Formats: sequence, structure tokens, C-alpha cells
Amino acid sequence: MSEGLDVIIVDDNKSLCTVLAETIKRFYVWGDVITFSKIDEAVTYCLSQETSIAIFVLDVFLGDQSGFAFLDTIKEKFTSAPEDTIIMTGNASEDVVNMCVASDITHLLEKPIKPYELQLAIRAIVAKYMRFARKVLHDADFAALVAKFEPMGLAGIQA
Repeated sequence: MSEGLDVIIVDDNKSLCTVLAETIKRFYVWGDVITFSKIDEAVTYCLSQETSIAIFVLDVFLGDQSGFAFLDTIKEKFTSAPEDTIIMTGNASEDVVNMCVASDITHLLEKPIKPYELQLAIRAIVAKYMRFARKVLHDADFAALVAKFEPMGLAGIQA
């Protein structure tokens, strides 16, 4: 992982991973774009990283597993992963929408994905982190509060 905010794409279709990565690389400058077509490799990679934030672009169905199961597997390390995830599906059925709502995922794109839809969803996630960074840089009291955070949660609050 880079020093920035990486985008991790997980889709069992290798050619779609390539197309998505090429599309994202045209506008994304805040970190690396990393692709996986095998969920086990993506899990191993994510759990081995020091940083614990990234933007995830996930297919709903990943072979015999799901994007939701992937998020459950990495949630201890990437606690904000649901809010930082874009889920893709060929059919945004009521069940898929309900799973997104239950999982706190707010970005759902239906295939075929239009490049502008993907760009807007990624930029919405990036904007959250940019607002936070600006606040830390320009508000000394807030920065002092952030410095009191513990790695596994807020100081004094059970995670």
C-alpha cells in the first residue's frame, strides 16, 4: 500500500478489474489502484497492511463468496470499509439493496458501470477524508483531540 488512500478493486472477472483500474487511474491521484480477481488474495493483502483505510470497489458476487463476506473478513482491520466501499452488481435487486443498507454501504453501482458514476462515487469517499484532513490541519483543538485516539478506537470508549 502506498502512503495515500489506495483503491482496492475485487472482482472475479479479471478483464473487468483491468477496465475498472484503467478508468480509475485516469482521474485518481490520491493513492495506488490495486486489483484482485481472487478474494483470498485480496483478504491476505488487506490483512497484511499497516494502514487500515482504503476505498474498496467490490463485486457483489465473487465466485462462491460475496463482497459483503469480504468486508466481514477485513472489518477488524478496516473498520470504516463499509462506508468506503462501492458495490457493483449486474442487477440491483431489492435483496442487494437491503444488504447494502444493512452493511452501511451507500454506494451501489449497476453494471455496466458508467465511468462518471464510478468517478463520482470515488470522489465522494475521497472528499470525506479531505474534509477531515483540512479540519485537522486548521483546527488545533480538533487535532489535539484526534491525537488522543487509540489505534483500536477512541480513548476511553469501548470499540
